[in-house]
Amino acid sequence: MEPGNVREVTAGDCTDTYYVETGMYDTTGYGAVYVIDDERPAIVDSGIGTNHERVLAGIEAAGVDREELAVIALTHVHLDHAGGAGFLAEACPSATVYVPEVGGHHLLDPERLVAGTKAAVGDQWVHYTEPEPLPEDRTVEYADGDVIDLGDHELRVHAAPGHAPHHNVFEEPTNDAVFVGDAAGLWVPELEEIVETSPPPQFDLEGCLADVETLTAIDPAVLLYPHFGPREVGPDAEEALAAYATVLTEWVESVAAVRAELGDDEAVVSHFADRPKATAVWGEEKARAERVMNTRGVLRYLDHRDEE
Repeated sequence: MEPGNVREVTAGDCTDTYYVETGMYDTTGYGAVYVIDDERPAIVDSGIGTNHERVLAGIEAAGVDREELAVIALTHVHLDHAGGAGFLAEACPSATVYVPEVGGHHLLDPERLVAGTKAAVGDQWVHYTEPEPLPEDRTVEYADGDVIDLGDHELRVHAAPGHAPHHNVFEEPTNDAVFVGDAAGLWVPELEEIVETSPPPQFDLEGCLADVETLTAIDPAVLLYPHFGPREVGPDAEEALAAYATVLTEWVESVAAVRAELGDDEAVVSHFADRPKATAVWGEEKARAERVMNTRGVLRYLDHRDEE
């Protein structure tokens, strides 16, 4: 898909659902925003603010007038998922923005969130723009167990705090699907490969493995990845999710082993940066930056684990 393109989700029995290729980080196959055309039209996640015009065009290409968009539902507050929400709320005057009860306030006053993002993503910040604060009178906090009613479809909230304390997934029972946020890794459809995600500063392996169990208990037929695209897994959801748990566990073990061997964290980061994944899809710059960020996240997790 080229940046700005829109496709209908046809995996499983999905209906009324589309995804926009946002061109995040100036690459393809990395960033998607989902559109649900229903009585209360919705998007799930917003992408970074840099690409909000593509998202607006994609909403309309999916058959939803921006004036009628009713719901902007954010799985978590990381700016690659929520950075465009303020821009979209401004352009979509009927939209209510649903944010996690934990951490959602950072989108009302994003100064600390921006600082944390710059520290986490490093040189990748060049692909971002400063987020617009959310309108407080159109922002609603949600928590585990809440339901966002769209009409024929609904978003059932399940806390999934391993990736970050503010992270959630949305079960969509009508489509037997889950909007997984970052709880199920990064899906690279061109390679049919799942890739780990472990960004600093709040990645927690045990929490992420518990999140995989949460998804396994839902047992969806379709996983809807913001990174990237729909993936049909039914009736083998348990097997697919177990495979990600293995990928993530082995990734942490590999970083720990190289740290023990090299004894210097910057050398560890360089070691894995020179071995990026999905270069053929994301390009060398993004693939390398992803590896650096994920390595730093594991190193911080290992430090925290050793302190306990």
